[in-house]
Amino acid sequence: MHARAHRPGFAADPQEAIAFLTANPQIRFIEVFFTSMAGVPRGKRLRRDELLAIYEYGRFLPGSVLVVDITGQDCENTGLVWEDGDADRLAKPVPGTLVPTPWLGPDMAQVMTSMHELDGTINDLDPRAVLARVLDRFAADGLTPVTACELEFYLIEPRGPDGVVRVRRSSLGGREPEGVQAYGLPELDDETPFLRDLWDAADAQGIPLEGAISEAAPGQLELTLHHKADALRAADDAVMYKRAAKGIARVHRCDATFMAKPWSDRSGSGLHLHASVEDAKGANIFASDDVAGGPPLRHAIGGMARLMADSMAIFAPGMNSYRRFRANSYAPIAPTWGVNNRTVALRVPAGPPHTRHVEHRVAGADANPYLALAAVLAGMHHGLTNAIDPGPPTVGDGYAAAAASGASLPTNWFDAVRLLEKSEILRDYLGDRFVDMYVAVKQTEQNRFFEQVSSLDHDWYLANA
Repeated sequence: MHARAHRPGFAADPQEAIAFLTANPQIRFIEVFFTSMAGVPRGKRLRRDELLAIYEYGRFLPGSVLVVDITGQDCENTGLVWEDGDADRLAKPVPGTLVPTPWLGPDMAQVMTSMHELDGTINDLDPRAVLARVLDRFAADGLTPVTACELEFYLIEPRGPDGVVRVRRSSLGGREPEGVQAYGLPELDDETPFLRDLWDAADAQGIPLEGAISEAAPGQLELTLHHKADALRAADDAVMYKRAAKGIARVHRCDATFMAKPWSDRSGSGLHLHASVEDAKGANIFASDDVAGGPPLRHAIGGMARLMADSMAIFAPGMNSYRRFRANSYAPIAPTWGVNNRTVALRVPAGPPHTRHVEHRVAGADANPYLALAAVLAGMHHGLTNAIDPGPPTVGDGYAAAAASGASLPTNWFDAVRLLEKSEILRDYLGDRFVDMYVAVKQTEQNRFFEQVSSLDHDWYLANA
């Protein structure tokens, strides 16, 4: 089973490459990359004279790259390694993603790709195809989601021989960040060179990157991407932005990490997803004078809350992801909702009636943007279709309300993966084959993670056992 063969946004016209090369005679090398289930870009670096052939036909990549784990290792239990002969698929350029990469030098560019079968059909394990499958459900109803991604990350020092992870020292004064300093301006001033280069790169690549804030821990930043009535492109923007941030950080002799919880005593990093829905005339169906929204908004919230637990293996894809979910941490622990309330999972932000939308606050910054958006929008569509009532909004402390009601989300990786595997609704939206393969990859990751003996094992058990 594969997605349909021809779809806008999945294979660019060769004229795009011709125009780019003509306008950029200095470009000598192009990185061609695909984003796997784990959300990690992987691909090849090619020379200028190889680019046009990719647009005319595609570039062969092994099918196993669709289902590698977070470290890039094959997952044999998927059946796409030995049983499949690790057969090639075709990677085809995504329209509008052939752009310069300033951090790699003036002669470098990149292009994103989507994965196709050799007969031209879009591969249904490509995360872009999974999101497109959900968007088709909205399109069939004459609706269009409007989405935006908001990512938090840390700038850290390169790891030395001792392996300790340290917050990045100020690029200007060399001082080590101290305290929380949420919304601190000196903390932004310290990273002016990095931020300037990041915004310049975003402009060069057509990424709608907006303002920056110093977040809730030393060295933590948050930048927002402008919303779009094209969820597929919004996810493309997030992937390109993360790649740019990491690349520019290396130029500035540091690293950008989107790990969900780098330190136990500091704030985790989230991927907050903002979403509304437009009708065929471009009007926001969530628009309402009522700050808590009318029936469409409430039904969408009801659906997102209903599918939140089933979707946790996507929102929190790895072992470290679950360390982020703690009471009074600004990371949600239950499928709660509220108005202008950051202690809940689904926040309806303040604003004029025509801007009414939902901020989904569950996913970690380590989540795959395509899959996280697909799960959020599947919940939203399910709620709209079935008129699901979310119940009254939470007022005040969402953590206390969750504790009083007993509502919760999966607190560990194993439970989350089992819930996804059993979810008939998500199988309907995301595809049986995708769910089976995603679960297989995560089960492989779980086995590999728990095979490793860590320093904590030694600290706890070496002398005490």
